[in-house]
Amino acid sequence: MPETVPYIISHIQLDTYNFSAIPELESGKKYYFVFWWLKIPLGNLYIDEVDHADFSNKLLDSIIPTLRNYNDKDEQINNIIDAYKSLDNLKFATLIENILAPYLVMEIPKEVDISVVVCTRNRSESLKNCLDSLNNQICKAREIIVVDNAPSDNRTKLVSELYKNVTYCKEPRPGLDIARNTGARMAKYPIVAYTDDDVSVDSLWSYRIWETFLQENIDAMTGLVLASSLETESQQIFEKNWGFNKGAQDIYFNNDFISKSVTAPKVWDIGAGANMAFRKSAIEKVNYFDDRLDVGAAGCSGDSEIWFRILANNMNIHYNPRAYVYHEHRKDIKQLHKQLFGYMRGHSASVLIQHHQNKKIGYKKYLYFDIPRYYFFLIVVGFPNYNFRHQTIWSEIKGLISGIRFYNKNKNKPRLTL
Repeated sequence: MPETVPYIISHIQLDTYNFSAIPELESGKKYYFVFWWLKIPLGNLYIDEVDHADFSNKLLDSIIPTLRNYNDKDEQINNIIDAYKSLDNLKFATLIENILAPYLVMEIPKEVDISVVVCTRNRSESLKNCLDSLNNQICKAREIIVVDNAPSDNRTKLVSELYKNVTYCKEPRPGLDIARNTGARMAKYPIVAYTDDDVSVDSLWSYRIWETFLQENIDAMTGLVLASSLETESQQIFEKNWGFNKGAQDIYFNNDFISKSVTAPKVWDIGAGANMAFRKSAIEKVNYFDDRLDVGAAGCSGDSEIWFRILANNMNIHYNPRAYVYHEHRKDIKQLHKQLFGYMRGHSASVLIQHHQNKKIGYKKYLYFDIPRYYFFLIVVGFPNYNFRHQTIWSEIKGLISGIRFYNKNKNKPRLTL
């Protein structure tokens, strides 16, 4: 098996970038570029084989769709393209500045009225990095709650006690959604934000979340999740096939996403639980996260399942890429197998719960026809070596089957949160 070549991650600030100077790319190395305008993400680009002549065009192709998201006037976009191709840095900067001006932060409060919940279990080193990032923000959340979920030792408590502004809570009942519900119940502020212990948040993360809910019709939100490293094969498989990065463009979801979908609505594409927030009243209205997806199922899919109920209750969700975090993907392939088994176990269980809530929108067909057909395709294409993305197929399939069994065994059990 060939040795995995790590991606060199490079963040390029286009507001100060000289377009006549192409980055020095070395042959034999792989690159992952993220393009920014100040603290607004504009796009990303993989470079697997170095081609200096083509880099400039690929950069432009990466950012233009996002700029159209902010301003869809052809004349404006064409002027930006012309300025870029003519290497007119000043004109390029002026044009983009005009488009993005409404989204650039001018006055930033020191604190905002949100409660941040971090659910964790036996990962004190990762948790400390997460809490450091939360405390290094320009604009901080007024409340940080660490929910220690069925711990086997007191290290999480000891780490939490290092921070005066962190409230520690031990939740003895195992299960991520149980922990999420505990955090939501404890939250003192009207906006409840969630992130994971293996995440570092941007310095404006709390502000961008608070800003999102200034839109009175928004009940929940998700944000951009960027990979903090892409060094190992496991990390690259996850980012390219399972990554939480949903792009640099705003997306709004309402009940039409469910009621007008011609196929089973893929609510899992709305975002990632590592970067999400809700009005506390919205969580209460839909009766919290469904904790049946916890013990024995998986520590995932509770997020997509609650998004389904929020949309089904005629509420709205905003994917806001300006609220972004960095996620540390699993470095070891064995860890990835375990993670994806859990993902698919939780996925099939949550899909069946959603089918039970609305039998007319195709989740049963999706689970028993679309997914098997997809995996049959992967099995055929991956044969006989099953390299890279294909090597976790069997763990995923086992997870799907296990989740179906779990649902059938537990579907009539009452929820803990009522």
